[in-house]
This record gives sequence, C-alpha cells and structure tokens, in this order.
Amino acid sequence: MKVTITPRKLSGTVQPPSSKSQSHRLIIAAALAKGESRLHNISPSQDITATLRCMTALGARAAGEAVYGVPEIGVERDLLPRLDCGESGSTLRFLIPVALAVAGGGIFTGHGRLMERPMEPYEKLFREKGVFYQATSGQITVKGTLKPGTYQIPGNISSQFITGLLYALPLLAGDSELMLTTPLESAAYVDMTLEALGQFGVDIQPTEAGWHIPGHQRPQGRELTAEGDWSQAGFYYAAAGIGNDVTLTGMNPRSLQGDKVIEDYAAKLNGPGEVILDVSQCPDLAPALTAHAALRAGEVTHLVNAARLRMKESDRIDCVASELNRLGAEIETFPDSMTIHGVAQLHGGETDSHNDHRIAMMLAIAATRAEGNVTINGAESVAKSYPRFWEDYEMLGGKFKTI
Repeated sequence: MKVTITPRKLSGTVQPPSSKSQSHRLIIAAALAKGESRLHNISPSQDITATLRCMTALGARAAGEAVYGVPEIGVERDLLPRLDCGESGSTLRFLIPVALAVAGGGIFTGHGRLMERPMEPYEKLFREKGVFYQATSGQITVKGTLKPGTYQIPGNISSQFITGLLYALPLLAGDSELMLTTPLESAAYVDMTLEALGQFGVDIQPTEAGWHIPGHQRPQGRELTAEGDWSQAGFYYAAAGIGNDVTLTGMNPRSLQGDKVIEDYAAKLNGPGEVILDVSQCPDLAPALTAHAALRAGEVTHLVNAARLRMKESDRIDCVASELNRLGAEIETFPDSMTIHGVAQLHGGETDSHNDHRIAMMLAIAATRAEGNVTINGAESVAKSYPRFWEDYEMLGGKFKTI
C-alpha cells in the first residue's frame, strides 16, 4: 500500500495500542498455564497474532479474551509441531526453548528478514546440551529434551534468548541455574518477563550471576490487562516535539517497559544544545527519536550504542537515515551510531518503509513538518505492531490518500 500525506499539524488525544512486549509475555504465560486465563486489551497486531498462532500449534486454545493452557507439558510428539512466527523476532526466540520443554521440539518458519536474525546463542547452548538444532534456508528445527541444569548465555546479544529460557526452565522436572556470561543489555525487557511470570505464580530467584529457577512449575491461570505501549508512544512524543499538539492517554506511569525512557529522552531533545542518547536499552525508540532530532534546527544529536538496529526488520541505521535524508534531513551513519544535524523544515518526497513498521510510522510523523507531500511505499507495514495507526493518524487530523 502506498500512502501520500498532505502535511498538516496533528492535534488531539490518542491512546497507543497495548504493549506488544507485554502482550507476548502474557499470552505465552497464559498458554502454558493450567486452566483458563483471561487477557484484556490485547491489540491484534501481526506479531501478537503470530505468538497466538504458535501457542495454538503447541496445544493451547484461545477464544476471545480467554486463553486455555496446553493440556500436557513435556510429552514428545511423533510429529514435531510447525510454528509460523511471521516476522516476529520475539515469537521465534521466546518459543524455541518453550517448544522443547512442551513438545520435545518444533519446526520454526518465518518471513521477511526474520530467519536472518542472529540465533547463535541458542545454537551453541542446545548443542552443548545434546539438543538437535538445525538451521536451513527459512527454517529452524529443534528436537530433544531440555534437562534441568546450568544454562549459560550471553546477555549482550538479545534479551529475547534469556526470556525464552525463563519461560521454559520452570517447566522442567528439576531446578536450573540461568547464568549470564556477559553484561545484560535491555534489562528492562527481562524485568518485564519476570514480572509477567510472577503474575502467573512462577517463582524465579535472582542470583549474583543470573537466576535460580525451581522446576515443576506451571503458570497458574490469571485475569490480567495489558498496558499501553511506550514504544508506540514514542512516535507521539516525537510528534509533539516537532510542533504537533498531541497528548497521550491510557499509559501506565509505573510501567517496567524500558521504552518509558522516552519521557526523559524527549525532554532532552526539546531543550537546546548537543544531545547524546544511548539506545542500547531502547532500540525500538530509535526511529521516533531520529525523526524528532532531525527537526531540532541548528542542533546536533547523537544516537549511540545502536548496533542492534542493523538486525531489526530492516537495517534501521541505514534505512532510517536514508529515508529521512530523502525528505531533506541531514543524518550521518556509522557502524553503531547516527549523528543528526537538525534542520528547520523537510521538503517532502517519495520514501519507502523497507517493510518496517517503525520506519513507516516515523515517516508519517516527520511528514507533518514537510513543505510538500510525502509518499510512503509499504505503508501497510504498520500492521505488524499498530494495526490502527492510520486510523489514529487521521483522527488526529492527518490528511492522506492511499494508492
């Protein structure tokens, strides 16, 4: 889908969709739980639908807000379940160890750049544990039995590997130790995992090196409501920062989401002077922050510790910079950072989302400060995380037509 935006100021109050990060975690816990859970305010994005689809393949059931847990844990199947993860990195990395613990393995597929994402921590770990792991073109197959014991994994590649093990290890028939071999990045995402598991009654104990995980634990059914998504809120903070009259509602001020740092980062961008923002703990905010920084006329902004952006749905360093530069921004790229020289106005033009939901939303926000129309190819990519984005954009006064 191609969208052409006629620039105009946005105005009004908007409620972002539910947190995708939290929703993944609640759905997996509910699908592993004994009995029925009820989950409210789950936005049906493509990534969340992928997690529901995969948990159904493992034996869970969902009907409306009700989720019914898998009937059996730890029973190997004659035929490995097939799990289509769509383009969701969280779904893939969370569920590989879960599938081993629940069903003795699974065959994982995906789309877009998903199967190109780094998976070495699991590959190395499972081979050490005697678990079959095979990655072929577009498919990962795992098969075997996860046994209680000590699991060592780096903390600086992706917290998603840690989350997957935190869900799987409590299901085993004995206690385990999960130990980090390098410092933990994106710690807030692990905190969200521990919070979700705790809400479902799973006891995980912190240690000096990681976590002690008692076995024989299945989550217990719960009724919970997902909170608003601070990563999506970032686009509205950027909108406000570049001159739109947009306010947010429905956000949890005590949220553990790491992207809640957008409050502090936006405040820094709203002030004068050179600004350095570390995005190692909040990489999903980078597109919104870049759009905001691009229009800090005469000011310089650096986004640093950003190497992980290169392995998202697109190379978010090169693609974010190239698309905003097409509109008249002045952004330099480096292996793990960006330097943004703020301009007073963008000039408009034709751009591409690179099938990346966050780039499409970034361009839509940046378009509000363009002198001419802005066309976005691949605008439908917002459905990956925010299916109603274009409806909300129009509700706020945004003007566009689809082609």
